[in-house]
Amino acid sequence: MDTQEIASRSPEGSSYMEGGVLDAEDSRPGASEALEARKAQSAGPRSVTPANADLGDPKPKRSKRRSLLTAALLAALGIGGYYGNYWWTEGRFLVSTDDAYVKADLSVISAKVSGNITAVPLKENITVQDGDILAQIDDRDYKIAVEAARNKLATQDATIQRLRQQAVAQQALIEQAKAQLLSAKASLVRAMADFDRAQILARQEFGSQQRLDQARAERDQGLAGVKAAEAAQLSAEANLSVLNAQVKEAEGVRAELQTSLDKALLDLSYTAVRAPFRGVIGNKAVQVGQYVQPGTRLLALVPLDTAYIEANYKETQLDRIRPGQPADVAVDAADGRVFHGTVESIAPASGSQYSLLPPENATGNFTKIVQRVPVRIRVQGDAIREGILRPGLSVVTYVNTKKGAKQLDGAVAAPVHAE
Repeated sequence: MDTQEIASRSPEGSSYMEGGVLDAEDSRPGASEALEARKAQSAGPRSVTPANADLGDPKPKRSKRRSLLTAALLAALGIGGYYGNYWWTEGRFLVSTDDAYVKADLSVISAKVSGNITAVPLKENITVQDGDILAQIDDRDYKIAVEAARNKLATQDATIQRLRQQAVAQQALIEQAKAQLLSAKASLVRAMADFDRAQILARQEFGSQQRLDQARAERDQGLAGVKAAEAAQLSAEANLSVLNAQVKEAEGVRAELQTSLDKALLDLSYTAVRAPFRGVIGNKAVQVGQYVQPGTRLLALVPLDTAYIEANYKETQLDRIRPGQPADVAVDAADGRVFHGTVESIAPASGSQYSLLPPENATGNFTKIVQRVPVRIRVQGDAIREGILRPGLSVVTYVNTKKGAKQLDGAVAAPVHAE
């Protein structure tokens, strides 16, 4: 058996040839050419054998792939179980919408009197307290009007005092008239007695006719004196009634003057435009030197302390919503931060009914459109204290309709699709 045949049958191939056989034949003629040929034949099995050895054992890769698939399946089951439990316990009771906005009963501050603006002490976008001066109108004319009204009132007070004193004096005249009436009556009694005696004496011819005539005259004078005293008393009492009426009339005029003074004082107070409540100044449109008239818009005052949410829910979502139910509000401006609230009320009509031109579905073609009804949500806690809720901001609301539900907790919006 020659050397090449031994190399092809030997399991060790070229290593065998490179051993003793090569040492034995290295001195033969053409030994180097035969050696190169044998090396070329043995190069193929050498290079293939390691790769085949690696592919021939796939068990480690198959075990790793099975572990990854198992872990992914367990993770999917865990996540699915979590969200499934959340939907069953909470999610199916949540009614949500992203058609919701922050509202506030903001007030447009206007001038109530005319004049030039002399001062605007506050700037826009700052918080003011109840009673703070927002703008000052020139008050010199109004101070003069107040002083004139006070002078007229003082004059009328003097007139009333004079009439009252006249009434007191008239009361004294009435008392005097009463005394004169009593004196006249007493004189009449004496004159009547003298006349009766003179008449008896004249009948018996013990008295003269002259005396009888004199007694008759005195009696008639007494009767006239009584009537004059009675008339004087009635006149004095009537004059007192007139004076009392004049006093009442003067008091009525005084009341009118007091009203004029109050009006002048009010106008003077209106020259200082004050904040009616605590809020933030916005949309300021007044400057120093500007002439304003009653009704001129000066600025807007936004009460952030009373901000609320107006969520426009579909009519198909209202069946489970009731006042008093807990609600969560996710504020877009606060990176989805959730604040707690309560359903306060539900509007008595859909929003389209309050529009300038409400729809008239009895004419023309009809296409049914799902209507939305405003639901007012009162927000509590940090949202009000921190002033995060500002009118016009967009929010997402979640009303928990579960019976006996408590307010939801969390820092981000609940994973419910907003309608």
